[in-house]
Amino acid sequence: MKLNVGYFADGPWSHVAFEKIIKDNDIQISFICVRYDTQDETLKNYAKKHNIDYVKNKNINSEEFISYISKFECDLFVSMSFNQIFKTEIINLPKYKTINCHAGMLPFYRGRNILNWALINDEKEFGITVHYVDEGIDTGDIILQRSYPISDNDNYKTLLERAYVDCADILYDSIIMFKEGSVEAKKQIEIHPIGFYCSQRKIGDEILNWNQTSREVFNFVRSICKPGPMARAFINGNELKINKVIEIENAPKYKCITGAVLNKDENGFLVKTKDSFVKVIDYEYEEKFKVGDRFEIK
Repeated sequence: MKLNVGYFADGPWSHVAFEKIIKDNDIQISFICVRYDTQDETLKNYAKKHNIDYVKNKNINSEEFISYISKFECDLFVSMSFNQIFKTEIINLPKYKTINCHAGMLPFYRGRNILNWALINDEKEFGITVHYVDEGIDTGDIILQRSYPISDNDNYKTLLERAYVDCADILYDSIIMFKEGSVEAKKQIEIHPIGFYCSQRKIGDEILNWNQTSREVFNFVRSICKPGPMARAFINGNELKINKVIEIENAPKYKCITGAVLNKDENGFLVKTKDSFVKVIDYEYEEKFKVGDRFEIK
């Protein structure tokens, strides 16, 4: 007997997962509910290709919407990068309730922009968790959880590309657990009584503070490199976008003016940090600057 699934979804995360789930003939996706303000044509095309109902609603907790999706008689609701908060009635509507895939090692790294924060915090691994949805934010019982290494060669782009695939894999494996009746969830409080929550990053958070250590600057820049907004700094009154910096092995630690340009060549330029200096090797800037000029310190 097929497992009947309702899919709440958005973006590349959900695309890769959909392509994996739809190949399993024992899983039926009865509807795709997208974000209300979506511009995601890929999900619409998936729905058309596979004859799946394509829906959107400003309030998924409304009586009207719940009445509409009740007709599908789903066994499980699955959320992948969806942006509305599920309330109790819709959570409990399916036989096996509602699950979510979150690119963070719960109960830590709840919230938003998790891959960025993991790099900023100099983590050596990042986690992906599939959990039951409750009325909190990423607080439901854990169904399946895996961790993946982070090296100094990683940045936001590489983690994002890996997470798309890894999220699809762990979400599919979790759905299979429901199909086979082998789900044994774990309460987050058993891991840590509090955990922590990451706030969504907003405009202005990309401004680089040179009054950090070289390691902190390195982590900050790689955490929001393309396809992120890139780190921003200001020199001679103009904005400079930074996509990559490298740490200098055995760089001397000494006191000087933080944010000063120390050297410049065809491959980039050196900037004094709190403890030593880094080399900026990938950046965008339309004006000119010279050795001795100083970046603004926010």
